Amino acid sequence: MTFTDQAPGTLPHSTATPAGPAAPPGPGPLAPAVTGPGSLRSAIDTRTTTPVLDVTIPVFNEERDLEACLRRLHAYLVGCFPHSFRITVADNASTDGTLQTAERVARELREVNVVHMAEKGRGNALRKVWLASPSPLLAYMDVDLSTDLAALGPVLAPLISGHSDLAIGTRLTHNSRVVRGPKREFISRSYNLLLQSCLGAHFSDAQCGFKAIRADVARQLLPHTLDNAWFFDTELLVLAERCGLRVHEVPVDWTDDPDSSVDIVQTAIADLRGMARLSRDLLSGRIPVPELRSALARGPLPASSRAQEQSPGGSLFGQLVRFGSIGVASTLAYLLIFVLCRGIMDPQLANFLALLTTAVANTAANRRFTFGIQGSSQAACHHFEGLLVFGIGLALTSGALAFVHGTSGGTPDRWLELVTVTAANLAATAIKFLLFRHVVFRRRGAPIPPAPGAVPYAPASAANDSALPHTETAK
Repeated sequence: MTFTDQAPGTLPHSTATPAGPAAPPGPGPLAPAVTGPGSLRSAIDTRTTTPVLDVTIPVFNEERDLEACLRRLHAYLVGCFPHSFRITVADNASTDGTLQTAERVARELREVNVVHMAEKGRGNALRKVWLASPSPLLAYMDVDLSTDLAALGPVLAPLISGHSDLAIGTRLTHNSRVVRGPKREFISRSYNLLLQSCLGAHFSDAQCGFKAIRADVARQLLPHTLDNAWFFDTELLVLAERCGLRVHEVPVDWTDDPDSSVDIVQTAIADLRGMARLSRDLLSGRIPVPELRSALARGPLPASSRAQEQSPGGSLFGQLVRFGSIGVASTLAYLLIFVLCRGIMDPQLANFLALLTTAVANTAANRRFTFGIQGSSQAACHHFEGLLVFGIGLALTSGALAFVHGTSGGTPDRWLELVTVTAANLAATAIKFLLFRHVVFRRRGAPIPPAPGAVPYAPASAANDSALPHTETAK
C-alpha cells in the first residue's frame, strides 16, 4: 500500500496535513474503549489538529466518475461540515486512468489523499485505510454518491457525541426515499431478511454504501474481520451488534446508478458464502465475542433488571428460523448416526446413542446462535437443562419405536423405523423449542453486571453537547 504525497498547505479548520500510514494493529489485548458515565463513549475532541473526519472512497476503474465525485464531496464538506476533514481515495488495483485522475485532483485539493493498493476488494481497502488513519471519525461512500449527502450530518453527529458507535444509511425504512428497479429492491430486501432471520441482525440495510464508525471502535473490531470484498459491511455490522455496540440508522434519499459495475448475482452468492463463514466463525469461537463485548459493550441502565438484555436472540420469527436451521442439521446427523449404529445394535440403543451424540452440540448451537447467549455464564446449567430436554426427546422416540415394533410383530421394515423415528424426532424438536425458549434460555430477572471499568450512570455533561456538528441528528 503506497500513499501519494499531497500539495503542502493546511486543512480548513485545522493546521494539520494528512498523516502517513501507521502499522495496522493486531487483535492483541483488548483495551476498553469506553469512558465516562454509564460506559458511554467519550465525545470526540473536534479541536484536534488531526482531521476529525476521514472519508474513504474505494474505487476500481472509476476514471469517468471519480473527479466529479471528489469535487462534489469536497465542496459539500467545505460548506457544510464544521470540522476538519480528509478524503481518501482507495484505488483497488485499477487498470485504467483512475489512479492518475485521483492524483491530479489531490494536487489541486489538499484535503484529498490517494492510496493505491495492489489487491482488489472494498473490504480490503477500507480495513487498511481505516486502520492507518489518524482521524477519530471514519466513513466511506460509494463513488457514485447515490446517497444524498444531506444525510452525512445525521450519520456523524451521534458518533461525535459518543451516543453511538457505528452509523449507517438505510434505504429500507418507510422514511427512506429510494429510486431503483424492482430486481435490486427484491434482492436487497431478501438479503437483509436473511440476515435478520439467520444471523439475528437488527439493522435494516447492510449494503448501503454510506457508513461511519468511531476509530476507537474500529481498531478493536477490524482485526477480527476477514472478508475483503462486499460482505465486509455485513461482517462488521453483525460483529458490532454481537459485541453490544450501538448502530445508529439514518433514512436516506438514494438514487440507483444504472451504470453500476457491480455484478448483483455474483455479489449475492458471495454474501451467502460470507453468511455461512461468519456463522461458523461465531459458533466456533474464532472471533472472541465475549472478550470484545466485555471491552466494548455499554453497561446496564440503572434501576432496571435489564431482563430484555438477558436473551438478545431477537424476534420469535428469527429464533424459529435459526432453531429450524440447527434442527435440520441435527436431524440429518441423528439419522446418519442411527443408520450407522442400527447395523450393529438394536434400534433402542441406536436411537439413544444418536440422540445423545447430537443433544449437547444442539444445545450449544442454540444457546449461542438462536438465543444469542455469549460467554460461559450459566453454561453448565443450560447444558444440564438441555439434557433434561434430551430425555423428553428420548422418551418420545423410544416410545414411538416400541409402538411400531409392537404393532408390526417385532420386525418392522427399516423404512418404517426411519419414518417413525423421524416423525417422533420432529415432535420432540417442537417441544424442545418451546422448552428452550420459555425454560432453558428464558429471560432472567437478575441484573447484568456492568462491563469492566463501568461506573454508575449519570446524565452526560453539557460539555459533550458542544461536540455536536451543526446538523440535526435523525430521530
